[in-house]
Parts: sequence; structure tokens; C-alpha cells
Amino acid sequence: MPKKTKKTSAGTPATTALTAAGTEFTLHSYEHDPAAPSYGEEAAQALGVEPGRVFKTLVASVDDRLTVAIVPVSTTLDLKALAAAVGGKRATMADPAAAERTTGYVRGGISPLGQRKRLPTALDESATDYETICVSAGRRGLEVELAPGDLASLTEAVLAPIARV
Repeated sequence: MPKKTKKTSAGTPATTALTAAGTEFTLHSYEHDPAAPSYGEEAAQALGVEPGRVFKTLVASVDDRLTVAIVPVSTTLDLKALAAAVGGKRATMADPAAAERTTGYVRGGISPLGQRKRLPTALDESATDYETICVSAGRRGLEVELAPGDLASLTEAVLAPIARV
């Protein structure tokens, strides 16, 4: 059973940002398996929630500008839709090293919150289907559960249909 903690900081920039903003959230930790083929699917299974409610944070390059995309772990990112959502023409996945350097997080633990540099952000509109969703808290094996509206507000995200099954 994952450990739950209400409104506390786990010492990551994401949880520190949430606490500083006064945002209500629940922290979930679980034992991360480095051999897991999908960090997001592993998180959904460990938390006992449907994969559509657990969102992964991806970094793409839209017209050579790093951009954050937040989509359900059960889907893939539609790069063309992401570009359109943020007013760009062309999107590709960002170089993993550039994503880590810019966000301050390691791959598999990139949180949309508390990033080193604020990047344009798009949140898949399916997030609004749920009262709360889960995103990385900034470390593999640590997820934060919060209202999608709070996530969109804190990251200044545009809501758009950027995921495809």
C-alpha cells in the first residue's frame, strides 16, 4: 500500500512549490523498480488507480523552444496537436539531456511543477474528467495528487487535446 502524506514537503522542488502556493495535494510514494518498462504505468499500478488518471510529463521542442506536455500514461503525445496548442508549427521530442538540464529533474521523474526554468506547458484536456490526477513529484517512486485546475493554474498550462490512444 503506498504511503500517503497530506500537505507536506518531500523535499523536491515540486512539493516545495505546492506548499509555498498553499495548494492542497496528497503525496504518494511507492517502491520504484528500475527495471519497470514504463514509469507511468508502474506508478498507476502501485497507486491502484486507472492509468488515465496518472499523467506523465514530457518535454518536447516546439519550433526550437522547449515545451512541457502533460498527458495520461495510457496515451502518447500527439506532437502536431502540441505544436498547435502552444501556437507553434512543428514539434519533436526534446533531447533527454536538455530536458533534464532545463527542468532540473531526471528522466522518469520530471515533474511539471517546480522546474528550474518555467516552460510553456500544455495539459491534455482529459485531466478535467477527474477530480484529482497524479503527476510526478520530482522523483521516481513519488507522485503528487492534485486537482487538474490547480495544476493548470500553477504551471500556466493551456488545456488542449494533445494525447492520442
